[in-house]
Amino acid sequence: MSAPDPGARAAAVRLMAFDVDGTLTDGGIHIGPNGESHKRFSVRDGFGLVLLQQAGIRVALVTGRSSVIVAQRARELRIDAVLQGVADKAAAMRELCADMGVEPAQAGFMGDDWPDLPAMLAVGFAATVPDAAAEVRRVAHWTATQPAGGGAVRELAEHLLRAQGLFRDALGRFDGRLS
Repeated sequence: MSAPDPGARAAAVRLMAFDVDGTLTDGGIHIGPNGESHKRFSVRDGFGLVLLQQAGIRVALVTGRSSVIVAQRARELRIDAVLQGVADKAAAMRELCADMGVEPAQAGFMGDDWPDLPAMLAVGFAATVPDAAAEVRRVAHWTATQPAGGGAVRELAEHLLRAQGLFRDALGRFDGRLS
């Protein structure tokens, strides 16, 4: 039997995990004179994560760095699974799948650089951003056209909702003409 096409892979996603730096952000880390760091998050990307959750798709953040800023953003978006300081993202994905009762084939991961490759290869659906490392783009089943930290995650959310036949219902909650 051949591997499912990217559309079928997207339709099967029940858990979508995201790297943070270079995926949910533009990858920049701004360090102030007193050592404080700042990250910029897109409100539209955040709303895309909310849309996934409202559609019943579990959302997780899996990042190699540890940051109070990431924890705060996750609280704002009510993301339950936030794994920071992760050295082995594939093992983290296997553990998340087991904890959430999701088969790896029903999980997705969106990343942008080499440390994300093991997680992307461990799940059924791998997504990336347009400026990702070439090796990451090669293994991805889907690549956003919008930039990291500037709409890529929202674009992915809409892609998943469309693949699962949930887009119209999601939009209908905001556009009364579709009800």
